[in-house]
Amino acid sequence: MDKVNAQQARRILDRLVGYKLSPLLWRKVGGRLSAGRVQSVAVRLICEREREIQVFVPEEYWTITARLKKEHGQGEFEALFQGDRSRKIAIGDESQAQEILARLEGVPFEVAEITLKEKRQNPLPPFTTSTLQQDASRKLGFRVAKTMMVAQQLYEGLDVGNEGSVGLITYMRTDSVRLAASAIEEAKEYLGKRFDAAFLHSRQFAAGKRAQDAHEAIRPTSVFREPESVQDFLDKDQFRLYSLIWARFVASQMAPMVLDLKGVDILAGDYLFRATGSSVKFPGFSVLYSESKEGEEGQEGKEGKAQLPPLEKGEMVDLLGLLPKQHFTQPPPRYSEALLVKTLEELGIGRPSTYAPIIDTIQLRGYVIAEARRLKPTELGFVVNDLLVKHFPTIMSVEFTSEMEGKLDRVEEGTEDWQGVLGEFYSPFRETLQVAAEAMEKVTLQSQITDQPCEKCGKPLVIKQGRFGPFLACTGYPECRFTKPYVKEIGVSCPEDGGKIIELRSKKGRTFYGCSNYPGCEYRSWDRPVDIPCPECKGFMVQKRGKGSPYQCTNKDCNWKGSLKKA
Repeated sequence: MDKVNAQQARRILDRLVGYKLSPLLWRKVGGRLSAGRVQSVAVRLICEREREIQVFVPEEYWTITARLKKEHGQGEFEALFQGDRSRKIAIGDESQAQEILARLEGVPFEVAEITLKEKRQNPLPPFTTSTLQQDASRKLGFRVAKTMMVAQQLYEGLDVGNEGSVGLITYMRTDSVRLAASAIEEAKEYLGKRFDAAFLHSRQFAAGKRAQDAHEAIRPTSVFREPESVQDFLDKDQFRLYSLIWARFVASQMAPMVLDLKGVDILAGDYLFRATGSSVKFPGFSVLYSESKEGEEGQEGKEGKAQLPPLEKGEMVDLLGLLPKQHFTQPPPRYSEALLVKTLEELGIGRPSTYAPIIDTIQLRGYVIAEARRLKPTELGFVVNDLLVKHFPTIMSVEFTSEMEGKLDRVEEGTEDWQGVLGEFYSPFRETLQVAAEAMEKVTLQSQITDQPCEKCGKPLVIKQGRFGPFLACTGYPECRFTKPYVKEIGVSCPEDGGKIIELRSKKGRTFYGCSNYPGCEYRSWDRPVDIPCPECKGFMVQKRGKGSPYQCTNKDCNWKGSLKKA
């Protein structure tokens, strides 16, 4: 990704061809080359996703929800419009929604069909490096690098009282879900003491085709070392990560969760509505662990808990109201660290030990920044990616990187000749490198000049992009090295001194808000302030983070919380 000197690159490769490398040394050299390619491909994935978002055109659609209850009863529930008796109908605009509502006026609602199903959900296998990174990101809010740092501490050993220094988990760089037989037996013994027999289900997991399977899955070194028993000896992050690893491993040796699923089709004239509900018949492994999914950062993944009242086929239900609602299709989400790791693994790119440094490096070099826990390419990232894709299309392709990973594995295993692999790569690469050295255009990133003068020399300040986002720098550089944060006003006045609230970024890339008069005013908030007064006490409001983004009053005597629309 850094500036390439064609002569230096050719000289290095010529030396590599001239020396006989052992498989182990080749793997180390190949690993370095592989990590560089994966960084480039990772940036390419992020850039291509950003361009998808930029050209995305939202499409309008509507839903109609019927609020129903048992006739002369109290069991309320909701059913979603599906279409007519013969086909599904997509509601494209408000006029179509109003036409359907008009046809439903005064029409009775009747239970047409009831379906009951039982669903068995098996536990997930114990963690590999990538799945640990993904789950720690979603459930604990950890960056990939932080996950690996804390896992290293747990692996190397911590003082846990009378036991002395003990390694709490097995090796944390692995792509295998295999478990040692002794670990399975120990889990069986532990579960037999804590739960009744119905919760026990010992199992072994098979490693995937791409797994090197050099180490077993990540698990506690002793299942009897419960998280609570060592909590006093661990810091907060160590305890949370150890608890996650312990619970996932123990849950993997437990019985499936069993759900009762209920679906009810309701006819209203020629139109069909459907209500669904579920209830837990047997909790199984879910008493210890629940799966997280992409888009659920900081929260547990949960099965739907909607409960339907007892209904019978042919029964009439009362309509309490019809709720039409406008929606728009959403662009694909930007990559979170967890989603990027998952995507790279699915594409067969990279290795367990490379994901954390790859994500750190592309941010450290300014190709990517993190906004609201999502990865966004900078202008530099776009420029570098476009140049590499244009002049090195083969090397920058996902398929090439994945295939090269396989070749490196076979060289390490001794089933493929390293000279042949390098020769096959080097000849076309040498020609491409020569063409790029002569034809690659020079690109200068244009800095945006502001009307703000430098506080030291008076020259104009420009907006530059850094690791933690944009900042202001003097145009007199290098004679004048003055810099200061680039502040983004959000149009809200500070509740403490009336100053301007600005958007800021922590050293870990997390967005927060503060008063522009700092340090004179120390107002800070992780939640976004809004210029909407509290509907109850007219106090200062913020918009909370997370799904649904409710508003909340900051007045402790009021503490109103809910949804509302800005006037």
